[in-house]
Amino acid sequence: MEIRRDSYLNQIRQLAWDGQVKVITGIRRCGKSYLLRTLYRNYLLEHGVDSRNIITIEMDLARDIRFRNPLELAAHVRSMVENKSEKYYLFIDEIQMSDEVNNPYNPDGKKISFYDALNDLKELGNLDIYVTGSNSKMLSSDILTEFRGRSDEIRVHPLSFAEYYSAVGGDMSEAFEDYAFYGGMPLILSRPDDESKMTYLKSLFSEVYIKDIVERKKIKRVDVLSGILDLLCSSVGSLTNPNNVSNSINSVQKLKGENRVSQNTVAAYMDHLEDAFLFSECKRYDVKGKSYFDFPNKYYCEDVGLRNARIGFRQQELTHIMENIVYNELAIRRCSVDIGLVYSLERSKAGNPMQAPREIDFIATKGGKKVYIQSAYAMETNEKIMSEVKPLSLTGDSFPKIIVRHDIRRRWYDENGVLNINIIDFLLDKELI
Repeated sequence: MEIRRDSYLNQIRQLAWDGQVKVITGIRRCGKSYLLRTLYRNYLLEHGVDSRNIITIEMDLARDIRFRNPLELAAHVRSMVENKSEKYYLFIDEIQMSDEVNNPYNPDGKKISFYDALNDLKELGNLDIYVTGSNSKMLSSDILTEFRGRSDEIRVHPLSFAEYYSAVGGDMSEAFEDYAFYGGMPLILSRPDDESKMTYLKSLFSEVYIKDIVERKKIKRVDVLSGILDLLCSSVGSLTNPNNVSNSINSVQKLKGENRVSQNTVAAYMDHLEDAFLFSECKRYDVKGKSYFDFPNKYYCEDVGLRNARIGFRQQELTHIMENIVYNELAIRRCSVDIGLVYSLERSKAGNPMQAPREIDFIATKGGKKVYIQSAYAMETNEKIMSEVKPLSLTGDSFPKIIVRHDIRRRWYDENGVLNINIIDFLLDKELI
């Protein structure tokens, strides 16, 4: 089964031969390698590129393990490309597995990394370079510095609902229910039954993600890392911070004395989970004050199927799952996403005027345009309607406002111009944002 991932493929095509290193990032097993080595490779072959001119190095395989040495990598590629009149494409998979080695001319100096190798190779005018990796700090935060401002990042996510539905077809409502339960990790589509899907998702945590983080970050408290994972997965969409998480873990695991986990350790471990693209932090933004709050913030799982698997497919609170799906969809559409905070003038129980905070689930910003979004599974009561609509009326601006719902079938605008839209309709309408 071929899953079309045209939005990512188009990004790659537009960046070809721009003189920069194309860095394809994302959580492991989300389809980065498939995008590069299958979809983009097939595109090149269909457009006349000779297969011999596509150099592929897979650093997670034993056969290419010597190329984890950046000096070996640079020498090998140069031997194939240098002084040739033809154009070549270099695909390097899982670049974060590259090693740092001593400089043979200055053993006590700065070590040689893959950044040095790629900076060397990108000076070859007949070579276009593409790499994939699953480490955000290595491949995002340091890119502009280490690649001397010459790189492009293409962030790949698990399947959007639109991509998922294009592969499975059938009844949309049933497809959405499956998507909300199993998520969009691509290999889910090849698993024949519910049990094998559950087993696969659970194994990703135990055999891939946790092992990667423990080995790469030299984690000493695996029990704490697991506790943080469980807590974040069970509380997606809830405000929290490292102090709350550390207190909860110490309480649940009955950790005392020297075994207690500190706030700083939890903060570092949460950062590692973000670094591996497992979670994203969403900050709160004061809409009128135009400033961010330091904490607490919300954390969303990169894939709801992974979230469900981690907690044993229990706690199926569809309100939080849908909110996570909406957040992920906005990220897939390359929006910058914040939580909005506005204030309503109300009266306290004593009758005194007070500024009561009201939350807008998401402020999505892209290309200078802004959209306010509420995620509401159902709005059965006047109280629920008020809680969703009131914050949108307090923004003081005319940017579009949307309430994404599960309990309606057709989209409509209320008297204040707020769009009410079904979740499936929202996920499939690429022009909406």
